[in-house]
Amino acid sequence: MKQIYLDYCADTPPDSGVLQIYADTAVSCFANPNSVHPAGEQAKQIMRVSLGTIAELLHIRPEEIIFTGSASEANNLAVKGLAFSSRRRGKHIVTTFLEHSSVSGALTFLQEQGWEIDMIHLDEQGRTDLNHLKKLLRKDTVLCSVCAVDSELGIIQPVAEIAELLQSYPNCCFHVDATQAAGKIPLEAVMQADLISFAPHKFYGLKGCGILIKKQNSILEPLIHGGASTTLYRSGTPDTPAAAACAEALKLAVQKLPERTEHVRKLNQFLREKLLQNSRIRINSPEHAVPHILNISVNGIKGEEMHRRLSSQNVCISVKSACAVPNTPSRAVMALTHDRKNAFSSWRISLSHLTAPEELEEFLFRLEQEMQRF
Repeated sequence: MKQIYLDYCADTPPDSGVLQIYADTAVSCFANPNSVHPAGEQAKQIMRVSLGTIAELLHIRPEEIIFTGSASEANNLAVKGLAFSSRRRGKHIVTTFLEHSSVSGALTFLQEQGWEIDMIHLDEQGRTDLNHLKKLLRKDTVLCSVCAVDSELGIIQPVAEIAELLQSYPNCCFHVDATQAAGKIPLEAVMQADLISFAPHKFYGLKGCGILIKKQNSILEPLIHGGASTTLYRSGTPDTPAAAACAEALKLAVQKLPERTEHVRKLNQFLREKLLQNSRIRINSPEHAVPHILNISVNGIKGEEMHRRLSSQNVCISVKSACAVPNTPSRAVMALTHDRKNAFSSWRISLSHLTAPEELEEFLFRLEQEMQRF
């Protein structure tokens, strides 16, 4: 039975060109970029070019780019690093129920250390309630952390409007987890934030690499101390091949965004129309969500059970994000629908420009078979 992969928000296959650049750089520029000799200088030049390419694509400064080992590390560095550096100004943080566990987990850690965390209400479409956000903000609010696109429902948040609102609160830094936004939507609005995190393996790059954009007005306390790097904020030997591969993946993602998105949009519309023909199926993702993510529930079947059944049919989907705690209701679906039973039944389909229409036809056939057996 042919495998049908519908979990592209968890991971994507690396583009062949990205792999080639990584391999070539790993062989030809393996030296430490901080070494003071010709081989080290050659590697340092590759790092400069890679940083320059990423900076140009995102319209930022090269020195604002911090390479990490993952988006989870980038999120932790942003949230904890900002909180630690700002603790004398205040210990109040605002966020939403839609955040990835690498953000919510970091915030739980801070809460246990004495920080106060407030949750921003969402409107009926799952977007941040700006009026409620304004009511929550205080003089001692040091951080607002909101994902640009959440990983379970695909809701696009009003990042530009939040950034504008926060201009009246100079003590409050704005962090945006853009992990599910990069490669899916234009990032111009996202770049208005003070701290932005993402990882190339979500847009056909390689795992083991993440990026945190730290604007010049933001101060972070490092999580790792000692050891030279390209930045004071994240120690460790710079990974030149990973930097070069990341730059190439981001370049392809930006250049091919319109055509890739249009293909995915058509797939999403096809799926929505077919799924809504079945009265047992509820679509949780709102219409304005990114087309790459379609969260659904099947009445009477828990998401974990549907995941097991579809896996037996060689269909790859996910229940919540891949990093979420199993056997718990989806926080995101609960926050949007206020229906615990529905949140337990929810699961996620995530699409790609690599997804073929024929795969979706076969997926629908296998899904119907499993639903009939229950």
